[in-house]
Amino acid sequence: MDKVYIYALAANLVFAIGVQFFTHYARRISSFWVNCFKGWVAAFLFALTIFFQGGFHHITLGCASLFGLSGMIGLGLADLFLIKSFSLMGPGRTMLLFGFQPLVIGVLSYFAFGQQVDLRQFAAIFFFVVCLFIFSLESFRKNGHWNVKASLFALAGIVLDGLGVLITRYAFNSSPGIGTTEGNFYRAVGALLLFGALSYVRPFHFFEKLRGLGRKNLMWITIGSVAGTYLSLMFYLTAIRYAGALATVAGIGITGTIFASAFECAFERKRPSVYLVVSFGFFLAGMSFLF
Repeated sequence: MDKVYIYALAANLVFAIGVQFFTHYARRISSFWVNCFKGWVAAFLFALTIFFQGGFHHITLGCASLFGLSGMIGLGLADLFLIKSFSLMGPGRTMLLFGFQPLVIGVLSYFAFGQQVDLRQFAAIFFFVVCLFIFSLESFRKNGHWNVKASLFALAGIVLDGLGVLITRYAFNSSPGIGTTEGNFYRAVGALLLFGALSYVRPFHFFEKLRGLGRKNLMWITIGSVAGTYLSLMFYLTAIRYAGALATVAGIGITGTIFASAFECAFERKRPSVYLVVSFGFFLAGMSFLF
């Protein structure tokens, strides 16, 4: 198997593990706090990794700004929406919708890099809409409302994450001497700058809640951050950097959907609902049009 696919598969596996912890602590504390915490963990580990790899390479202010911008969008805004969706509809359902991100990246890649897009793939949009309807129907039958908010959060996260991926790829193209770890570090710093600005608008009391976690909870959220942010970004951005077509790498996201759904059922000790199983069938049908 090509190493690009191995990296993408590994990224989805560790991310699916991490989102279980993100979901739990987003429900317990807040999505703002979880995103800020995992950003600090990732930035520290990336800096430590760069130190052991020999230090930073020269980078222009423009390229560093591109990486920072991609981090603000992809690791900041996108993850805020996605983790909020995790807390509202669960990681399995959110990742099911996230699996259609190749549609977004494929279209954006066509305009940004001239990469070919098969227009027949847009038939997958129908199955995407069906998945959204099934999740809304499940929420209506269970809670008496359609929970449109969760779907909108997921959709916003998908689009913003795709945009962040494209900016990251452009930044790597503009600075070939910069390694994956350094690119990740600048992205994490960009996300932290965004959270720092947001803390003035909507304070989430980062240090107060950190001190109130306790050793056990701090250990678990740290493990989740290492897996779901540091390791997943190391693997995923390595795949993005060397991939021929971004939409193809994003298509490996189907494994993230399977992993997240399985881990969610195991973590919460419950069987998958009929709605989740049916929507997964439509998801597979949609993916068949994509690939």
